[in-house]
Amino acid sequence: MDKASLETRLLEIEARNTRVEGDKSWETSFVRRGTIAGITYVCAFTFMKLMGLAPAHIGAFVPVGGYLLSTLGLPFVRRWAGY
Repeated sequence: MDKASLETRLLEIEARNTRVEGDKSWETSFVRRGTIAGITYVCAFTFMKLMGLAPAHIGAFVPVGGYLLSTLGLPFVRRWAGY
């Protein structure tokens, strides 16, 4: 391999690493968690309201709380499992 192709390959690897790091930080970001929690709340609230379940505005927090607790517990489970 010549020097130019090695430099090109290195730049491609660095660009890929930058994308992977961005994806990794997005997966653990509070913005992502908050967005999913918000969408979950709206969906649960709408479903409960359409089904006539009361009080929908409070009951919709149950799946949101479960989701948020699961995201908080994952780092502990990951360490426990040795990853």
